[in-house]
Amino acid sequence: AKDPKSWMLRFHTQTAGVQLTAQQPEVNMVRVAVQGLAAVLGGTQSLHTNSFDEAMALPSEKAARLALRTQQVLAYETDVCATVDPFAGSYVIESLTDDIETAATALIARIDDMGGAVAAIEQGFQKAEIESSAYDIALQIDNGQRVIVGLNKFTTDDKEHYPPLRVNPAIEAEQSARLATLRNSRDNGEVERLLSVIRETAKGDGNLLYPMRDALKALATVGEVSDALRDVWGLFEPTDRF
Repeated sequence: AKDPKSWMLRFHTQTAGVQLTAQQPEVNMVRVAVQGLAAVLGGTQSLHTNSFDEAMALPSEKAARLALRTQQVLAYETDVCATVDPFAGSYVIESLTDDIETAATALIARIDDMGGAVAAIEQGFQKAEIESSAYDIALQIDNGQRVIVGLNKFTTDDKEHYPPLRVNPAIEAEQSARLATLRNSRDNGEVERLLSVIRETAKGDGNLLYPMRDALKALATVGEVSDALRDVWGLFEPTDRF
């Protein structure tokens, strides 16, 4: 990489939905705000803030709006976006960065020793690491070592009723009708031809981006494109090692 622009780290941040709780769900708004602030201070180029009710169901309109307002408060009511690197020179942040870099380098070396990322997936390495980490965190929460406000500390006996989002079943019928109209109006012969190109490309090592683009422009659905890939590659069944 010789172009300085290619050295730049462009990254998107989504707040941690796994840290949201169904107990005292309003506390999730505080969690999301803190996580969003951390992302901005870390220099993220784009940000998704989770809705506070996502631990229970799909986000309601109100919850989604509050998630958006959280970003807008950070962007327009504070000056955190006015400085490129507000933590520059911080001993704590630099030390943590060094720790992460060291651990990441060691992890990449382990994966390289396995034959690369695909080989590691086939051996179930990434899945086992995720499961092991999730298990350790669950144990820490259960024994109180890791405090989760409202879940294992500062709890209440009140059982708050929160009405989850109810999706109107008529939406499914409407979407099915739209899909039927699409399939009746498009050139299905051309769609099938382009899906065949995807299948043939998937059998080799060619670039799939352009065949998929062409199929989608011809009004193939995402499901049909995915099915074409599954016809060649099948479905990956991860190995349970935990």
